[in-house]
Amino acid sequence: MPVADSSLAMPAPVNLPAAADATRVSRRWFHAWGPAWLVMIADVDAASILTGVESGVAYRYDLIWFLLLLIVPLFFVQEAAGRIGAVTGKGLGELVRERHSRRTSLAIALPVAAADIASYIAEYAAIGLALGIFGVPLYLSLPAAFIVHIGLVSRGKYVWVERVLLGVSAVFIVLVGSALMVRGILPDNPVFLSASPSFVFLLAANAGAVVMPFMLFYQSSATAEKVGSTVLGVRRETLIGAVVSEILMVAFVMLGAGMRASADLFTTSGVAAALASVGGWLLPYAFAAGLVAAAFLALVVISLGSAWGVVEALGLPRGRAFWIYAGESVPAVIIPFLYPHPLALVLLLMVALVFILIGPGVLVGALASDERVMGRQASHGFWKAAYWGSLSAIVLCGVIAVL
Repeated sequence: MPVADSSLAMPAPVNLPAAADATRVSRRWFHAWGPAWLVMIADVDAASILTGVESGVAYRYDLIWFLLLLIVPLFFVQEAAGRIGAVTGKGLGELVRERHSRRTSLAIALPVAAADIASYIAEYAAIGLALGIFGVPLYLSLPAAFIVHIGLVSRGKYVWVERVLLGVSAVFIVLVGSALMVRGILPDNPVFLSASPSFVFLLAANAGAVVMPFMLFYQSSATAEKVGSTVLGVRRETLIGAVVSEILMVAFVMLGAGMRASADLFTTSGVAAALASVGGWLLPYAFAAGLVAAAFLALVVISLGSAWGVVEALGLPRGRAFWIYAGESVPAVIIPFLYPHPLALVLLLMVALVFILIGPGVLVGALASDERVMGRQASHGFWKAAYWGSLSAIVLCGVIAVL
């Protein structure tokens, strides 16, 4: 009898171990996804959104090149914070307490927690403004936002909270797409510079606010919390988040470019009228829903970042952070009732946060370069220079904006 052709009888061998390893790496990266992405999207908060729209109103597309350039310092600063969490399994507050002292850790964590009250005011005021477009009065919108916010952050397990936030971030990005669809034409000269004080201020304000102090605490602590976090995974996620966050900012600049110079961005009626003039009756509602999602995401991430920094500095478990969450938020809920238009004032205060960034930023750079802490993953050469150059540029721009 003829012998069967073995090439037909048996398939070519498959490298099963290699395929299995690739699958495991993909799954591990997927499960570790979250901290860098969320902190980047949370950076596109109410204050950033309104700054972007205002930039578009004042200078149309002329700041887009600069926003895209900010991807570079945003990536390098946040990459170091995430790498610290991935390598050590500890948050920034805990590491500073162990490597330096409890006093030093409190010296960087407490100012962040105190200053974040300004951020809370912006987020709650934006939620009130946005829900006002749907006809919801402040006396209903703000208490409801407070209850949902505190209820979520005090639930306990970070993994559960993160899943909710990932869903909110997806909703936000889908809704922001409406801005890109409405305004999609770039200028003939994409790089524009001006010596006018207002232009310099907007440049510096956008740069000074690209990394907020809470972001360093959140990314290091949340990355440490995630099982399977790796340095390569942190870098990939941070880069993706940095690119997406600045593209979102470009979308808001493009939206503002279609508005009249007299657009009022600090009242419900003014925002609704400005948006309707650009994209019709539906755009104000899409924008309002996106603004609520962005502000709520920022509220939760800011709460976790600043509170984790304080309890880690004190050496306390995270379950003791409830009163920090609530204590920071109560004034922010009350102020919009007492001061009709707090957003205009808060936008100026947010830029001043760059001075509070200096302390945590310097310590992140020092820890990321310390081989006793980071081992072979310590920053050297290019990574070290890129971090300190990025941090210096952000601080300098913030100082220029304040001055």
